[in-house]
Amino acid sequence: MAFTEAQYIEEMIRTRRQIHQRPEEGWTEFETNWLVVERLREIGYTTILQGTKVINPDAVMGRDPKLVEAAIKRALEHGVPQEFIDATEGYTGTVAVLETGRPGPVTAFRCDMDCVLVTESDSPDHVPTACGFASKRPGFMHACGHDSHTSVGLEVARWLFDHKDELKGTFKLIFQPAEEGVRGAAAIAASGVVDDVNYLVGGHVGTSAKLGQVGLSEGGFLASTKIDLHFHGRPSHAGSDPEKGRSALMAACAAAMMMQGISRSGEGVTRISIGRLNAGEGRNVTPVHADMQLEVRGQTTEVNQYMVKSVQNIIEGVRHAYEVEIDFVKAGEAATLQCCPELIGIVEAAAKEVPGVESTFRTSKPSGSEDCTLLVNRVIEHGGQGAFFLFGCNHHGHHRADFEIQDETSMPVGFGVFRNVAKKLNGI
Repeated sequence: MAFTEAQYIEEMIRTRRQIHQRPEEGWTEFETNWLVVERLREIGYTTILQGTKVINPDAVMGRDPKLVEAAIKRALEHGVPQEFIDATEGYTGTVAVLETGRPGPVTAFRCDMDCVLVTESDSPDHVPTACGFASKRPGFMHACGHDSHTSVGLEVARWLFDHKDELKGTFKLIFQPAEEGVRGAAAIAASGVVDDVNYLVGGHVGTSAKLGQVGLSEGGFLASTKIDLHFHGRPSHAGSDPEKGRSALMAACAAAMMMQGISRSGEGVTRISIGRLNAGEGRNVTPVHADMQLEVRGQTTEVNQYMVKSVQNIIEGVRHAYEVEIDFVKAGEAATLQCCPELIGIVEAAAKEVPGVESTFRTSKPSGSEDCTLLVNRVIEHGGQGAFFLFGCNHHGHHRADFEIQDETSMPVGFGVFRNVAKKLNGI
């Protein structure tokens, strides 16, 4: 028997608060992914794709095998079955497929699952703390709302299954790992699982949308490349033989200072952020190793590539000047969002019919990055359309210890938009 509206919402809230307590960073979401698969099976889904069926290992970025190994051990300790772990082949990410048995378009909805490396606020004014569902893992928090995305996606999956006799075509529910650092979508796109998709829609809670608002993205996401640099120098005694050493630390510092001075582009907005630098072995040893994490962004793919090329030029110069070796590793990637006016119009019309939506707006202001853009681009390359929307909440800022959403009122809006889009695109 199909759920009532109240039951979908109640289940959404319960699931979100359960996931919120066990946050997992990108590529380690085994507990969350098991919850997703278990719930899909309970609903009645029989086609649930995992492992290399949805992840192309050759396109994986920013995945640390040691973190994955530790996450698998932790998941097993928390009751995740070995059979499930084996089915993942070490890669989180799931795509559920629903065939209605009637000809129609292939429509995909994408939700992400990973958390942010933030310790959650313990203030009694912080709702998750006050209500007893704050993160139980210090240093990890759903401070960007992906717990709500997963929970909304699961209830959308339930609604589709409950109402499949009223629908046509095929649905694909994509539960994506590693959106933070824009690391996960590229591998899903490269798997080919969305190549037959006619329409792909993704959503995000909050950002510039306040409670009661739905925003339609006409662009705005910056193309981005996340870069890890590993500097390798030569050790020496800092007192007796300084000339024999080659300092990885000094090379990294020089590179960092020069990168901050990269000329801005007249072709569009640019960004660069050097977020982390670890170096050295001890006070009296010429530093042999240095590791840097940075990112560049651009208003267009071309502008972003200009930033990447500039970083590479600086690295090459530093390599020669400081006589060190430097490994360049691309750890994540996102594109700008291509605009599909027809689908945006459909999503906007769907949003206006959702109870609780007071207004809609369109946005193209350059801000953050989102790797759903890679899935959208893949769908467009194969003749389909893609769109992205925001369902509002009142928050203190994403990636903060006090990030909150009003799950009783914000999540039903996201659920309603996806559901109404399904009706408009695949309704009989």
